[in-house]
Amino acid sequence: MHIPQFPSFKDLSIEDKPLFDEMFRRFPPLISEFTFTNLFIWRKAYSFKFTHVDSFVCLLGEKEGLPFFFPPIGEGDMIKCLRALIHFLKEKTDRPQILKVPEGMAHQIDWKREGLRAELDRDQSDYVYLIKDLIQLEGRRYHRKRNHIKQFKERYSYQYAPLTSEYISQCLELEEEWCHLRHCEVNPGLTNEIIAIKEALTSFEKLKLKGGVILIEGKVEAFTLGEPLNPDTVVIHIEKANPAFEGLYATLNQTFLENEWSHFTYVNREQDLGEEGLRKAKESYFPHHMVHKYKITLDREGGGKDEEK
Repeated sequence: MHIPQFPSFKDLSIEDKPLFDEMFRRFPPLISEFTFTNLFIWRKAYSFKFTHVDSFVCLLGEKEGLPFFFPPIGEGDMIKCLRALIHFLKEKTDRPQILKVPEGMAHQIDWKREGLRAELDRDQSDYVYLIKDLIQLEGRRYHRKRNHIKQFKERYSYQYAPLTSEYISQCLELEEEWCHLRHCEVNPGLTNEIIAIKEALTSFEKLKLKGGVILIEGKVEAFTLGEPLNPDTVVIHIEKANPAFEGLYATLNQTFLENEWSHFTYVNREQDLGEEGLRKAKESYFPHHMVHKYKITLDREGGGKDEEK
């Protein structure tokens, strides 16, 4: 498949899945953004395009009117590639930025020498858990989770099933109902999320996702979608449940991992976006570790190299 050479770009489309799958196989990612699914379902929200810079594949997006790059995918002269990206951005904005840079890369490069600064973006850090912990829920710290699941099972007659095409329409209906309760239309973040979820569900088979549903009285009341991120980690992209059923989210989380992903070591449950409620929920499962991400911007105080040499 042809990839345009920088500074030409190609809009991301479903036909690009084999290319990105192969890139992520060769260079296993840690950050949750780096699966083709994640890039594809959020492509409209961020206007994703990509290009070849020497031996790297680079993704250009736009957030709140500002262009940005994700960290380059590949191997080679990383500093040369980053200089080219920053120089490109500086011609478009006085606030060039490279987002979601993994901690390892952030610490490997002398950003100040390059006239840049690396800043931890805590709101974007991924929560990673041991799958066996979230399946077994052993010990005092998981007492409340076990109780929620126990109470749910006592109150409701439910069935777990792998997500197949026959459940897609019900999942879409549940998402619409959830959005109506949360007034998604007045929240840009939730508006983009519902678009992404619809993309994931309607392209479910093409994206080769794995999902699960929980049925109560034959109706889908919760669904989730995930896929491998790297050889030992699965990433959960989407998780939605009818809030009327207490304990349903906890049951869905445990059951999906137990039925579909028990052969993996870790589960990456993505970031909390700085939302207090979401942060509490993710911390309540006691992450094994965090995958911290950094934002690279101009160093307004330092000197360093201003543009590509």
